[in-house]
Amino acid sequence: MSTGDWLLTAEERGNPASELPAWSSGNQVRVLVHGAAYFDRLAAAVQAMRAGDLLFFTDWRGDPDQLMRPQGPTVAQLFSAAARRGVVVRGLVWRSHFDWVQYSAAESRSLADNIDDDGGQVLLDQRVRVFGSHHQKVVVLRHPGRPESDVAFVGGIDLCHGRRDDSEHRGDPQAVRMSGRYGNRPPWHDVQAEIRGPAVDVVDRSFRERWTDPALLRLGSPIAMLRDRLAGRPSTGGPLPPSPAPPAPAGPHTVQVLRTYPAKRRPYPYAPRGERSIARGYVKAIRRGRLLIYLEDQYLWSTQVADLFAQALRDNPLLHLAIVVPRHPDVDGRFALPPNLIGRRHAIDVCRKAGSDRVHVFDVENHAGDPVYVHAKVCVIDDVWASIGSDNFNRRSWTHDSELSCAVLDDTRDQREPHDPAGLGDGARRYARDLRLTLMREHLDRAPGDDADLLDPIAAVRALAASADTLDAWHTAGRPGPRPPGRLRRHMPAPMSRFTRTWAALPYRILYDPDGRPGRLRRTRNW
Repeated sequence: MSTGDWLLTAEERGNPASELPAWSSGNQVRVLVHGAAYFDRLAAAVQAMRAGDLLFFTDWRGDPDQLMRPQGPTVAQLFSAAARRGVVVRGLVWRSHFDWVQYSAAESRSLADNIDDDGGQVLLDQRVRVFGSHHQKVVVLRHPGRPESDVAFVGGIDLCHGRRDDSEHRGDPQAVRMSGRYGNRPPWHDVQAEIRGPAVDVVDRSFRERWTDPALLRLGSPIAMLRDRLAGRPSTGGPLPPSPAPPAPAGPHTVQVLRTYPAKRRPYPYAPRGERSIARGYVKAIRRGRLLIYLEDQYLWSTQVADLFAQALRDNPLLHLAIVVPRHPDVDGRFALPPNLIGRRHAIDVCRKAGSDRVHVFDVENHAGDPVYVHAKVCVIDDVWASIGSDNFNRRSWTHDSELSCAVLDDTRDQREPHDPAGLGDGARRYARDLRLTLMREHLDRAPGDDADLLDPIAAVRALAASADTLDAWHTAGRPGPRPPGRLRRHMPAPMSRFTRTWAALPYRILYDPDGRPGRLRRTRNW
């Protein structure tokens, strides 16, 4: 197997304007499941930083009072204290839509003000397409003169309310407002990657590209322009300190940094026609899948994305697709809910038509029977290729919003049977297999190491299905006796009338799953 069999080459990335390399070898990637684990690791790393170190972050939403640990500090306290110590703190946070449509404009402004007051600089960035957002969730810590301490965190976890949950899934005490079906303290499942090695420099470069974009931060909003002018906020980012030398190799993992940037009227200088390397990376990897595509995703929308899975299922009669999604959307309401439901329902139908009993869709509940909101964005293919990031499986994430994810290939072959599940000679790889097993063990209520029957991908799918069927039967029977182990339920899409499906289709396509590709591509199936 060559790296180019799975990862995009420089030409395949399709964005020659960016200086990011095709991939970076010699890294060590650690998976952090749950916000509590991530926040604790991030807090420890930031608290160890010294004067002259660099802290860069991007976020979809940031709540200044979000606790990183039960006793603190908060996000604002952590980053502000670093700035007061002389750490160069720079942030890019999506400016957001108005709070009256349940977004986070006020929270983002407050976080920026808190950090700016202590010597950092956080920009409220609205350089997006109409109805678009900056959705990246990245923190990069650089240590000039101490590159062995450099680290980047990449994934789906925002620095905001609702994310600090753990394996018990009782929810973050600082809850986020969402559908009432999740209760007053919504349980939350999420994943972040901790990266050490040369790939940290690549994530750093990606941040610098966006920071130095000369376009005004507050495009198209006179109110935002006036508010920023009165508050003394800059309209563009200032200069950044020079990039430190890249860290030395730290492990056996090859990391490919994948991104989405839309094509827009005022082009990004680092992506003048947009960048869709996330979509292209998935297309290449999924087409190589032969036995199991395992994914966890917040949405799973879009006919075009579903068609990709459907074609893979048709081309490979042994291929199984195992999907973990939320039981309910994060919103309620007669007009907000149906567009959220219709896209996933159609995507699942497309996949099942192609793969029938080889398509397995689950959702998650905690031991109290409360649904868990799945916010993770994870994909593992044949225990070889794995991705963690901010993108969801929909057209919005693959073309319209800004996203950043990392695909990983491990040089270390896993010596546990089966050695080569897909039969292509690639061999199972330790990182990808361990990621899949870690997530499956939690969903099945297994202890660490209790996974001998999960090593074979098809046997693992049978175990997931059997556990979900047992738990479903227990609920159907009225919950007699002890609760069976496991947290998975078979996902049952909500019924929708023909009238609802008809009217919900238009707002779904325009507002919920828009197309950010250049015009010449929109009539094609290409990314």
